[in-house]
Amino acid sequence: MSTNITWHPNLTYEERSGLRKQNGATVWLTGLSASGKSTIACALEQLLLSENVAAYRLDGDNIRFGLNKDLGFSEKDRNENIRRISEVSKLFADSCTISITSFISPYRVDRDRARVLHKDSGLKFVEVFVDVPLDVAEQRDPKGLYKKAREGIIKDFTGVSAPYEAPDAPELHLRTDKQTVEECAQQIYLYLKKESII
Repeated sequence: MSTNITWHPNLTYEERSGLRKQNGATVWLTGLSASGKSTIACALEQLLLSENVAAYRLDGDNIRFGLNKDLGFSEKDRNENIRRISEVSKLFADSCTISITSFISPYRVDRDRARVLHKDSGLKFVEVFVDVPLDVAEQRDPKGLYKKAREGIIKDFTGVSAPYEAPDAPELHLRTDKQTVEECAQQIYLYLKKESII
């Protein structure tokens, strides 16, 4: 724990929102590897930016090239991975940006902590379950990860040798085996409009 620190206040969220003419929020995409999270996140980011809504995508793989490059895939490291992203996405939301996270985030408790972190700061949190049957995800397998997991090359792989805990009550439930990427991005966009987030 850090000691001898003091929070340095500046603009309130309301003041920043008024100046930027935009609200902030986190759109948290969760689902199995190859469910379509990153592809939907890219489409949503482009859609929001095309509508002059400030948005930024935090991608599970990309974050591990920098901020979380010191973490592996043990349960402890996965917990820390999501804890850090929860904090970063909260900062983006507090800056009145739509933060779009695409992380497997397999454990319900970690996603619930992210939600509470936002709620306690008065920030919107939108959980999106990007759902696809495991066999469809394995057929897609764009990175060859399921194959390696089945061969025992990758240990602790979500959906094969490690658990995935589906959300109990996500704000949105997308089925990427039945909906196109564009339809999924549009569904999130319309939800953000309906909830007056954008």
